[in-house]
Amino acid sequence: MDGDNQTIVTEFLLLGLSGPSEQEDVLFGLFLGMYLVTIIGNLLVVLAITGDSHLHTPMYFFLANLSCVDICFSSVTIPKMLVNHILRSKSISYVECMTQIYFFITFSNMDGFLLSVMAYDRYVAICCPFHYTVIMKPRLCILLVAASWVVTNLHALLHTLLMVQLTFCFDNTVHHFFCDPYAILKLSCSDTSINDLVVFTVGGLIFLTPFTCIILSYAYILSSVLKLPSAHGIRKALSTCGSHLTVVSLFYGVILGVYMRPSSSYSIQDTAVTVIFTVVTPLVNPFIYSLRNHDMKRALRKLISDSRIRKF
Repeated sequence: MDGDNQTIVTEFLLLGLSGPSEQEDVLFGLFLGMYLVTIIGNLLVVLAITGDSHLHTPMYFFLANLSCVDICFSSVTIPKMLVNHILRSKSISYVECMTQIYFFITFSNMDGFLLSVMAYDRYVAICCPFHYTVIMKPRLCILLVAASWVVTNLHALLHTLLMVQLTFCFDNTVHHFFCDPYAILKLSCSDTSINDLVVFTVGGLIFLTPFTCIILSYAYILSSVLKLPSAHGIRKALSTCGSHLTVVSLFYGVILGVYMRPSSSYSIQDTAVTVIFTVVTPLVNPFIYSLRNHDMKRALRKLISDSRIRKF
């Protein structure tokens, strides 16, 4: 690439949701509504768990952490898009873009690690019920979450440092509503083979480790459940895993479809799919866990009832 065709990019243009003014207004209202529901829904889950002593167990400790991560995950991408619409702007600075990439990778990976920890918790609860309190001690729960934060931040730092080494040409238009790492890689004039290699090696390891943990946990759970003598016992055991399996399927289905392939194959059509990953998944998580969980329903009713009493 000749030097005449290169420039120092100071900003990117986010064109993922561009269209007629009326269409953009509709999308703005839709994304604003989903973002507010995501924040309120996940915040209610956290408050319900912290305010009910009956929910101070490992499973709900991990669920509260997942809700906190989902709040942060949504806040990485959606607010910037909403602000840009209000300001009638499409731009995001280079520094903001790299920062967005860092936190996008951190929180998306953290979601995966928390889902794997929750799967392990269900495995211990169903397959080793008499040793559950001995194994899932508060110290181990905190250690698992802390270790997940360390690994995900180091992984995000690695990808971000490799990203800032790349050179970008005149084309700074990103066909997405946020700085998706794959969309940014496609704009680079530099050789991105090292970035792709790291995605498939380190990124693959970060993806496969929690995914394998989930698969193994549920394989052991299924094996144990099928040995139960009654159909009622089977339904009761699986009911504690139904919500988690729904979230896992939604989360990993999108990752496998979009991110487990070379960045060169990334297309505009993938933008619609990543909306499910970045917007819809954090939105539906609190509803999936609350609507199918009697303890959460009771805690939420108690939280709302207590707030009304304090109001009067």
